[in-house]
Amino acid sequence: MPRIAIFAGSFDPVTNGHIDVVQQAARLADEIVLAIGTHPGKTPLFTVEERLAMLEETCGPVARAAKVGLRRVTFGDLVVDAARREGATILVRGLRDGTDFDYEMPMAAMNATMAPGVQTVFLPAAPAVRPISSTLVRQIAMMGGDVTPFVPASIAARLKVKHAGKTGR
Repeated sequence: MPRIAIFAGSFDPVTNGHIDVVQQAARLADEIVLAIGTHPGKTPLFTVEERLAMLEETCGPVARAAKVGLRRVTFGDLVVDAARREGATILVRGLRDGTDFDYEMPMAAMNATMAPGVQTVFLPAAPAVRPISSTLVRQIAMMGGDVTPFVPASIAARLKVKHAGKTGR
């Protein structure tokens, strides 16, 4: 039976931190499902279609190099429900620091109660990507800063286009 892992997030935008988690997850699973959460209370910078495309262009090569399958989906309900629909038994969560751990532990416990067949696996971020968050990347880009240390070049270019003429300079 193939091991399917689901990695859920907003991916708005995809960062080097996300790619780090996908690289690590590829060592644990035969297939990775990248699940974009779509919640009505959030207003993302990139459309769902743009985020799906970004995941393919950045994580597709990682999955192919690791010889694992990769699917990209969206969900608007609980991540454990998405995991069940996709046949995932591993729920991957990246941890940057103790704050992430404190936030993720209760969620993992509640997910385990709701979906005992889905095991949460915490993957520590590589030191080089620990400070990266999509929120900070968006803020830096919006202010006209250089995001190239934090995202792949193609994502930096997309951010530049999104924010063209919008900076306070």
